[in-house]
Amino acid sequence: MSHIHKKIQRRNIVNQLVWSSDVHPILRQVLAHRHIGSVDELNCSLNKLYDAQALSGLEQAAELLADAIISNQRILIMGDFDADGATSSALAVRALRAMGAQQVDFLVPNRFEFGYGLTPEIVAIAAQRKPDWLLTVDNGISSHAGVLAANAAGIGVIITDHHLPGAHLPAARVIVNPNLPNDTFPSKNLAGVGVIFYVLSAVRAALRKRAWFNETRIAPNLAQWLDLVALGTVADVVPLDHNNRILVEQGLRRIRAKQCVPGIQALLAVAGRSAQELLASDLGFVVAPRLNAAGRLDDMALGIRCLLTDDANEARQLAERLDAFNKERRVIERDMQTQALDKLSALIKKLAGAKLPAGLALFDSEWHPGVIGILAARIKETFHRPVIAFAPSEQMNFIKGSARSIPGVHIRDCLEWVHAQYPSLIQSFGGHAMAAGLTIAQSALSDFQAAFAQAVEYYAQDVELGEAIIWSDGELDAADLTLETAQVLRDAAPWGQRFAEPIFDGYFEVVERRIVGESHLKLKLNLAGRVFDAIAFNETGESWQNIQRVRASYKLDINFYTDQRKLQLQITHIEAAD
Repeated sequence: MSHIHKKIQRRNIVNQLVWSSDVHPILRQVLAHRHIGSVDELNCSLNKLYDAQALSGLEQAAELLADAIISNQRILIMGDFDADGATSSALAVRALRAMGAQQVDFLVPNRFEFGYGLTPEIVAIAAQRKPDWLLTVDNGISSHAGVLAANAAGIGVIITDHHLPGAHLPAARVIVNPNLPNDTFPSKNLAGVGVIFYVLSAVRAALRKRAWFNETRIAPNLAQWLDLVALGTVADVVPLDHNNRILVEQGLRRIRAKQCVPGIQALLAVAGRSAQELLASDLGFVVAPRLNAAGRLDDMALGIRCLLTDDANEARQLAERLDAFNKERRVIERDMQTQALDKLSALIKKLAGAKLPAGLALFDSEWHPGVIGILAARIKETFHRPVIAFAPSEQMNFIKGSARSIPGVHIRDCLEWVHAQYPSLIQSFGGHAMAAGLTIAQSALSDFQAAFAQAVEYYAQDVELGEAIIWSDGELDAADLTLETAQVLRDAAPWGQRFAEPIFDGYFEVVERRIVGESHLKLKLNLAGRVFDAIAFNETGESWQNIQRVRASYKLDINFYTDQRKLQLQITHIEAAD
């Protein structure tokens, strides 16, 4: 069941930068489409990272943590229960211990007992460990009550986060977040793991100034953990601006060389993926889901332990448990998606030809709270409009929602609008442009659904709901469809959010089609007398099975099989040609 009309549209050239002749002409075209204004923006050397000093609060946070290390104070890392939070927690624990911290540990709230962030309830649990400092990673910017509870207990709070702040900031000792008002850090797109990476780099610099490192206590090279930074950055789907591309590319290089933590190697192994040919998309679609599965179905502490252990056997055992959780998550997700589509089918019939609401908010008392984010994303893809999926909350009579949006509609702004117009509807909320979380009273669901639809209508005035545009980098000649071209584009990666992997489109004659793996369409396509292998994932071709001429959008992919490398067109959309 799909209610999206997909349209292929070719990108316009936005700059006419003169490239040197050694840059492949197709790559020149792709980069021109992506607002690349200089060759320097392709340089992913570490020395091209933005200067950390522009991050407000960075120096103060570094001095406080350096004091804590030298004074042997207890530091408790408070993470989030997703992949960004897990990598942030593991990075902070590893780096602080390597810098000489003797009393550092982590605590991540179980989402089913405590909910998101630094709540008073999780502070009470943390207080039992008698920490001197709570260091939040990937959360905290909306934790007003939790920070006050920590302050009352005599525990200092240092917040490192990247989520958008509200009108008022928590009363922490210091906050490091590139999205704070008046912060001058050039990139507002750091993931939580990127923020804590910068903070830890500043801590090391502060300790060096104090001559803390010597012959027996050696300053660690933080670049050794860029594998964790890359994983968390890709998993959180933050825009890959130049700074984030550097972090991801440097991390990928270390993973490919197997110079990464045993946990990442183990997660790749259980997924049957080779580290040597790893792409950024593999981190997002292969490694991150298995890591996230712990936080969705059980306890993210399992995932953090997988990233913290230096024992390969233990890492493999933990990775296998995460893989089992991920398989269970898939089954739960399929069932929930079927239920959601049934609800929407009934709504469509009830509307009798009228338009669906601009924004969809769905609830089922049987839905698993750990999987509603994925469910919202799937329904968003089916109907191309912002979606919130709600499940029962740990709070009696309240429900918890996970929101996903489409390009052009800032989902947190929509929630802010609802909160401003109807102050009693939302108990709490937070998030990004494309994803957010919130809690409302179950009794308020109907009113919230109407208000949310109004908010989306307000913010989506320039967006075509129900119509997904597939942006193409143009048409390629048959002579351009080569392994060489595919490798050139592969080497120009990492591609990702707002630095989209190149997609091309063209007209082909269908030579052969067959279903593989139950739901994937394997094709042989003819272009100008040459036949190319192609695959369309989760596509059966039922709507055009008797059509011989098609228009397709595709990525140039390299299929690695045994020791062979073969060009393969990875189809992103296919339709009958006129």
